[in-house]
Amino acid sequence: MKYQIQGETLPVVICELEGGEKIVTEGGGMAWMSPNMKMETSTNGGVGKAFGRMFSGEAIFQNIYTSEGGPGMIAFASSFPGSVKAFEISPGNEMILQKNAFLAGEAGVELSIFFNKKLGAGLFGGEGFIMQRISGQGIVFAEFDGHVVEYELQMGQQIVVDTGHLAAMTASCSMEIKSVPGVKNMVFGGEGIFNTIISGPGKIWLQSMPISNVAGVLRKYITTGK
Repeated sequence: MKYQIQGETLPVVICELEGGEKIVTEGGGMAWMSPNMKMETSTNGGVGKAFGRMFSGEAIFQNIYTSEGGPGMIAFASSFPGSVKAFEISPGNEMILQKNAFLAGEAGVELSIFFNKKLGAGLFGGEGFIMQRISGQGIVFAEFDGHVVEYELQMGQQIVVDTGHLAAMTASCSMEIKSVPGVKNMVFGGEGIFNTIISGPGKIWLQSMPISNVAGVLRKYITTGK
């Protein structure tokens, strides 16, 4: 499969498939395609995997597109202003994504639920509680909110992230949720009560405009009408 990502504010990924190649996406992910792309809706792995995807923020059913009778083309557009990134997945090279990040992927890519092992993260991590694990073999496309900044953490190196800004990380990284020190900082700091601490080794991708933050800002205007 060949692909290109176009656009900056509302990007789209355009995939060129060889005859017989398949690509998987969520319902409503397809933007445009050539006439020879055949769609089949499936649980894609059975009921167990389907419910695992549901708890990770995705739909129970997925659409599988196959290029029939020769090469085909299909495009997937982002649903929110931000970025689309491509990741090469292979055994031992898995990714952890924020909920709802999965846009599309080759047929060999598997999507499942990721629970944070840290108790604090599970109880207080918000969006960091349940994430998506991407495994298998192939290319996966993920959509993130706003501009994305990439960091590579060495063994033992850490970074503190405001909850919601973590878009993705390699599975070799670990994360933990810790409370902001000091009662006054918690109450009057305006930065929330908890932060996410990510430890290396591995790569992380941070997003500048989490959709949850945008919703919080808009909520004030909807409530007040101003």
